[in-house]
Amino acid sequence: MIETVSFRLNDRPVRLRVDPKRTLLWVLRTELELTGAKHGCGVSECGACTVLVNDRPVRACGAKIKSVAGKEVVTIEGLAKGTALHPLQQAFVEHDALQCGFCTPGMILSAYGFLRTHPNPTYEDVLKGMDRNLCRCGAHKRIVEAILAAAAAMREATVP
Repeated sequence: MIETVSFRLNDRPVRLRVDPKRTLLWVLRTELELTGAKHGCGVSECGACTVLVNDRPVRACGAKIKSVAGKEVVTIEGLAKGTALHPLQQAFVEHDALQCGFCTPGMILSAYGFLRTHPNPTYEDVLKGMDRNLCRCGAHKRIVEAILAAAAAMREATVP
């Protein structure tokens, strides 16, 4: 049965007629043409599909579209404000914290959620906090260094 689902997406209101049982990931990728969130494992294990829902990381492959009704959804496409990259995006660039880039959107949005609750993490804190995000290229060391650099930049600039 088709229903209307309304929510905010990357600072814009969205209203869709959609099967409420469809996953958030596939609605984002197909109906809304936002392909930053990736289909990795499809069972909420790898983190490639991570988006923010009300500022918290959510695995979009495991979330039904109806679960975001009335909420704020941010994808990697909506993290930067204007032409300025978010400090996490900038740190990933500066630390070359990617290889193929497949996991990068999910890594950045998971790190965003992690840093909201751990604004001054240690290297070990980041390792533990990002443990459920997989990078098949093995860029984990550079990813952790980028997250630490972003944490420092966000503390200095008081960026959420």
